[in-house]
Amino acid sequence: MGKGGLGDMMKQVQKMQAKMEQMQAELEDMMVEGTSGGGMVKVVANGKSDIQSITIDPEVVDKDDVEMLQDLVLAAVNQAKEKAQEAQAEHMSGLTGGLNIPGLNLPF
Repeated sequence: MGKGGLGDMMKQVQKMQAKMEQMQAELEDMMVEGTSGGGMVKVVANGKSDIQSITIDPEVVDKDDVEMLQDLVLAAVNQAKEKAQEAQAEHMSGLTGGLNIPGLNLPF
């Protein structure tokens, strides 16, 4: 590999790093929502799977059935995280041009 080849490769790596930083910023700003109980429990997360808020309708709060509320919160959190993972995968495929590059894990 000649000098130009190494320089070109470094430019490509720098471009990809810049795209990854932009993608991470976009994912941080993106909001996804998970719900359960017909919308009585709502969880909002960003595209990096960080939970931003949890909203619980007071009607679903029953001190005699805390287990149901726990299940509803868990279901909504899992749905929000799943949507965030889908967004991450979508952004990643845009970054790699649809190629699956083994070992290229995003630092989330």
